[in-house]
Amino acid sequence: MLKNFALGIILTLVAGSGGVYAAGSQGHVHDHNFSFEGPFGSYDQEQLRRGLKVYTEVCSSCHGMKFVPIRTLGDEGGPHLSKAEVRGYAAQFVEVWDQSLNYGEGDYRDALPADHFPKGGNSNAPDLSLMAKARAGFHGPMSTGINQLLKGMGGPEYILSLLTGYTGKEKTASGSTLYENTAYPGGWISMAPPLEDEIVEFADGYKNDLEHLSEDISAFLMWTAEPKLNDRKRAGTVGVLILGLLTILLFLANKALWRPIKNREI
Repeated sequence: MLKNFALGIILTLVAGSGGVYAAGSQGHVHDHNFSFEGPFGSYDQEQLRRGLKVYTEVCSSCHGMKFVPIRTLGDEGGPHLSKAEVRGYAAQFVEVWDQSLNYGEGDYRDALPADHFPKGGNSNAPDLSLMAKARAGFHGPMSTGINQLLKGMGGPEYILSLLTGYTGKEKTASGSTLYENTAYPGGWISMAPPLEDEIVEFADGYKNDLEHLSEDISAFLMWTAEPKLNDRKRAGTVGVLILGLLTILLFLANKALWRPIKNREI
């Protein structure tokens, strides 16, 4: 028992020095300071636009986002594209199946902003709509969940660590090629490295190395998973302020009501 406790302390110190271990593996997830973290954090609009570009040019060939309406790209707090830009982006997805066409037999048509993002081209690739909320990057120490309390669930950090965690080593198992990844549970993943330096070019000349591309797409996937994060934080801040003011007023009212009784001479 003492030996297990000592081992837990060692793992805790290692986790605190550079990251934390993913549950059930030696996958290593590094903490990262995203702009939307903390009670007053918010999404970086330009970063979300860059993440959208990375998704469109790289990730969408395999992964879909079937739970995300294209029109939300124009919402405030998100990429906030103009109506014309949203319509233009929707037109990129030419083949959208519409069951109401062709006398009810269905046919393909140009996508509209009201449509959702299409499914991915690879049936084995998971949908990315809610991926940043479905993955927990932080655990422990010693199954206590303290890291999640201090740093959050760590979904975006998990995605960032996964995209930058390829070591370059490969192996073949059961006829499939696996790639070594320091963040993936078990250490080996069937997805080939999707990003590399300068694979996407930005019009404003922003940095497009692997680290920055991975950061941009991780932030974008956090937005797709929780698009109302900014509104929720604003509402929470207002609610806390109102409750704080109400607490002070109730305290003063209580003091005023009881003052005559407490000061009464017996």
